[in-house]
Amino acid sequence: MAALKYSRQREVIKDYLSKTVEHPTADIVYMHVKEQFPRISLGTVYRNLNLLTDMGEALKITTPDGAVRFDGFTSPHYHALCTECGGLFDLDMDISESINEEARACFRGTIHSHSTIFYGVCGRCQARKD
Repeated sequence: MAALKYSRQREVIKDYLSKTVEHPTADIVYMHVKEQFPRISLGTVYRNLNLLTDMGEALKITTPDGAVRFDGFTSPHYHALCTECGGLFDLDMDISESINEEARACFRGTIHSHSTIFYGVCGRCQARKD
């Protein structure tokens, strides 16, 4: 496979993802990157986000409403989705390897990992309700 050509646009996208905890959609990434590259297209942002996920430098998270969000924190971790505001949050908790082991026992094939999203109401939305 040929070496990947350096792209300043891709670097700016990667940098933005590494500095935000918001788990943005491609449209939100586009809005931020457009500040530095006014002529960048949404298609270029999508291509670079997909390339970053293929390279393991970003995560792609599909939420139940069909939205695709991106995460620059690529170490295995869980997420919580607020059912009120739609916010997606990282959870600082250990990954359960026992889930992989239980799945392996029930699956004719190979289980490598798992992805889990917990559902609830975030602190900000909970405070508004109370």
